[in-house]
Amino acid sequence: MKGGRNLYVGNLGHSVTSDELGKLFADYGDVEKVTIIEGKDFGFVEMSSRSEADRARQALNGSEFQERTLRVDEARPPRSRRRRGYQRY
Repeated sequence: MKGGRNLYVGNLGHSVTSDELGKLFADYGDVEKVTIIEGKDFGFVEMSSRSEADRARQALNGSEFQERTLRVDEARPPRSRRRRGYQRY
């Protein structure tokens, strides 16, 4: 993910599609990629520029979409996962 252009979108309904989410964000600029995490209530939207992403975040954070209040924020890079359990020798 490239910094500033990627947005985390939380509190999505399980029936929301990538097309629906892309159309919602397209009002604020060019949407390059939409990823919804299956079985979860969140996804990611990649905009073509940081200014478009900022505009979408400001407009859509806290807004209602399909009877849910969206949480939109800049996506953070994934955390490294530490292995748990037994160490093999």
